[in-house]
Amino acid sequence: MTPGAGFSMGDLLRESAHGIGARPGKLALTILGTVLGIAALVVTIGMAQTGGGQIARQFDAVAATQAVVEPGTANSQGGQTRLRSALPWDTPERLQRLNGVKSAVLMAEVDIDDAMITSVPLIDPSAPAQVQPPVLASSPQLLETLRGQLHTGRMYDDGHDSRADRVAVLGSLAAERLGINRVDTQPAIFIGEDAYTVIGIVDDVARRRDVLDAVLLPLGTARTEFGLATANQAQVRIAVGAGPLLVEQAPLALSPNSPENISVQAPVLGSSLRENVQGDINAVFLALGAVSLLVGGLGIANVTLLGVMERVGEIGLRRALGATRRQIAAQFIVESVTIGLLGGLIGAALGSFAVVGISAAQQWTPILDLGLVAGSAALGGLIGLVAGAYPALKAASLEPVTALRGGI
Repeated sequence: MTPGAGFSMGDLLRESAHGIGARPGKLALTILGTVLGIAALVVTIGMAQTGGGQIARQFDAVAATQAVVEPGTANSQGGQTRLRSALPWDTPERLQRLNGVKSAVLMAEVDIDDAMITSVPLIDPSAPAQVQPPVLASSPQLLETLRGQLHTGRMYDDGHDSRADRVAVLGSLAAERLGINRVDTQPAIFIGEDAYTVIGIVDDVARRRDVLDAVLLPLGTARTEFGLATANQAQVRIAVGAGPLLVEQAPLALSPNSPENISVQAPVLGSSLRENVQGDINAVFLALGAVSLLVGGLGIANVTLLGVMERVGEIGLRRALGATRRQIAAQFIVESVTIGLLGGLIGAALGSFAVVGISAAQQWTPILDLGLVAGSAALGGLIGLVAGAYPALKAASLEPVTALRGGI
């Protein structure tokens, strides 16, 4: 536009600024819709990234660092499943010599036949039958490998294992069922008629949650007292990314002559489960952000269109004084874009503060792309441009005489 055409660029900007600031209450309400839309977008995408990072860390902390080693199985002629080999009793020591292995525990289910597990030496035949906790045997590295915590007492050690001492550690649920909540008085449980001193109670584990409902015995004790012949599983705690190496080396370390008889379940790099979960979360948050933006855009379009209807007389006067259709349309476009930019800037700032605040409250590490924040602010202007296009064209299409009559 040139001055000879009726209005200069400076005139356009001044008139647009006047049109925006002439109605502060309406301006605040119009900006509020854009602020909420942009803030919602920043919060939803920011929390999706932050939540995705938290999920990734959880996967890395547990799933990506835990592996299971078991004997291979084969079907016999009778259709029964049988073990093709057995894990050696020194499996933890062999596995801990491998690169990337932090700790390993050998575990087995113990068959106690029909023996009852009680916390008293005498069994009342008239008492109702209670569900018996399972009995598991393990090497002493159980807590370290399964990321377990003791509620009280201690874990049995190599000495208990080698001497086959009659000691036991209870899972928290098994201890509650047996009525034992402390070990400083050296309580005992009875498996059949044999007493086992309770030296510890496990409060929590990250893996093998069935441990919390079980009675734990040293492997040496289970072999001596119950004739345990084989162990059926080894849990291994590994470094992140060491899974493929463990799959290759563990069978050779445990069964050099027939490594194909050892089965290793280890996490692979780039867990598809983690990626799928994170992708689903991102999709949900993006959908919510898109809805919020749509609401904000409709708010701008609605208020701008109402502004056109309210300013019909003003539009007619400007046309009568020589303003072209393009200049009228440009004025309303500039107004709506300015409103969108203001809402985008405020919304992006509020959304960023919300992401940081929520993450701090949850003790998470906030993940927020600065490009996303800047792009969201610019997106506010784009929304204003799109939302103001139709009202601007509507204003430009008004004839001077008709507009003047409508404004009277």
